[in-house]
Amino acid sequence: MIKKSSEISTKAKKRIFIDSIGVLLIIISPFVFKLHQYLPSNPEATVSVIGFVFDSNGFADLNTYAWFLLSKIVPFYLLIIWFLTCKHWWYHIILIPATMYAFQVFEVLYSDDNIIDTKNIIWLLPVCMVVIPTVYFIRIKLYDRHVHGINLEAMEAELQSLKEKQGIDKNAPAPVSTETPKEIGYQSLSEKINEKLSTDNIESHFRQFQHQIGDWLHLRF
Repeated sequence: MIKKSSEISTKAKKRIFIDSIGVLLIIISPFVFKLHQYLPSNPEATVSVIGFVFDSNGFADLNTYAWFLLSKIVPFYLLIIWFLTCKHWWYHIILIPATMYAFQVFEVLYSDDNIIDTKNIIWLLPVCMVVIPTVYFIRIKLYDRHVHGINLEAMEAELQSLKEKQGIDKNAPAPVSTETPKEIGYQSLSEKINEKLSTDNIESHFRQFQHQIGDWLHLRF
């Protein structure tokens, strides 16, 4: 009991420490952005930090370069803090603007041309192709569960239970039907097509596809 209490206390201390770092980064964000004002405006000036030498990197001067870079870095780490602390179901979508700023910083630091903020939209498309469907399927699941009262996991569990019960009786002799084809319900080709393409049938297939995608993305609620 004492050991468990000690573990809880240690986890609480770590959580408070991490939260305090996040709060501190948010508080100092305006001051971090203003750091560019303390850098020289001379086009030939350089600054050495921990053995690394920084120059204007193609900008008019080091002051302008730092201003542009900090205008990307500060929103980026604020969005990351928001992503890590957000409790809403749509928090994945925060990755899109965060990734945009990350690509912009990368382009500024490592691009060889003099044009900036151009290619990062193309780099962002793969992220959007993953994040947007993820958020969309989460939204559908929540809407089905809380608005329509549909729980796919419970339905699948019930179906699995029925399959297991049927497996127990699979060796039992099948009942002989005395109904005629007309009584059974003969379907013409057009009737079969209408049944296959009915709204309910299409929606059922879409739900199954949605659930498979959710399992593939490891979405759990």
